[in-house]
Amino acid sequence: MDLDSSISVSASGLRAQALRMRVIAENLANSDSLAKEAGGDPYRRRVATFATEVDRATGATEVKVKSITPDKTEFQRVYQPGNPVADASGYVMRPNVNGLIEAADMKAAQRSYEANINAIESARNLTMRTIDLLK
Repeated sequence: MDLDSSISVSASGLRAQALRMRVIAENLANSDSLAKEAGGDPYRRRVATFATEVDRATGATEVKVKSITPDKTEFQRVYQPGNPVADASGYVMRPNVNGLIEAADMKAAQRSYEANINAIESARNLTMRTIDLLK
C-alpha cells in the first residue's frame, strides 16, 4: 500500500469517527428529553454502524458509515404522576441513553480518531523524509 492509499484509509476513518462522536453528542444532549405528548415515546438513542468499502481509484479498503440506527433497548419508566407527559398510571418514559455507555463510546471514538491522525502524521513524515533524501 502506498502512502496516498494509507492517508486515504486514515482520512475515511477520521470522517467515520467524527460522525460517531457527533451521534454520541446528540445522544448525550437528548438524554433528558421527554416525550412531546402524554404516553408518547421520548428520544431514542442512535448508534452509528460502519462498513468497509473498496475505493476503486486507489484499491484501498476504506471505512464508510453504513447507517445510523435507533437503539431498540427499552425506555426507563419513572413514576412521576404530576408530570404533564405521564401516562394514565403516572409513569414517564425516559430516553434509553446511558451516560456511562456514551462516555465509554466517546472515549473509544476519540482514541480511534487520534490513531488515524497519528497514521496520517506518520505518512506525512515519511513523505518529508523521502523528499529530503532526494535533495
